Amino acid sequence: MFSIGLTGGIGSGKSAVADLLVERGAWLIDADIVAREVVEPGGPAYEPLLERFGTDILAVDRSIDRQALADVAFASPEALADLNAITHPVIGIEMIERQRALAETDALVILAIPLLRAIHRETMVIDRVVVVDCPTEVAVDRLVTYRAFPEGDARARIAAQITREERTAEADYVLLNDAGLDELEAAVERLWDWIAAVRPGG
Repeated sequence: MFSIGLTGGIGSGKSAVADLLVERGAWLIDADIVAREVVEPGGPAYEPLLERFGTDILAVDRSIDRQALADVAFASPEALADLNAITHPVIGIEMIERQRALAETDALVILAIPLLRAIHRETMVIDRVVVVDCPTEVAVDRLVTYRAFPEGDARARIAAQITREERTAEADYVLLNDAGLDELEAAVERLWDWIAAVRPGG
């Protein structure tokens, strides 16, 4: 197994890059998908979130309304810290378990982690870190145009994350995604060639 930690700020296009790598044969373990699973009723983060944020975050079917949760969690640094303290450990445990299931294979595993830090290299045995990067205004425009975020919400989400400089400081490879799909396809092809070059036996 060879593991790539893939990260990027909201609106950077990290998911699009992950999808293009999967098309080329990689396995994907996506923290965003795991995050949705762990907050489902019966999931390990469900009850702790209700205890912290109350029943106002519930939809009619008693699942967690992700927008309602985001509205309260991003309202203050303290609330966001509490959300992260509840969800991040259980997301990490689940991702590690899925990664371990592939440990004895020759799979190329993409670990998509929005808030990837240096400690993830140790806890998740990440061989290389790839950062998908774009200017802040490009990210804001994508969130508003394609995901219907109010502009203020988009800027708040971006501001709550680590800076571009902090993120790229951890990178072994930076993929700039500030243009269209054709340019992204070409950039991912160059990334794929780089992975082949650095991967043992590649």
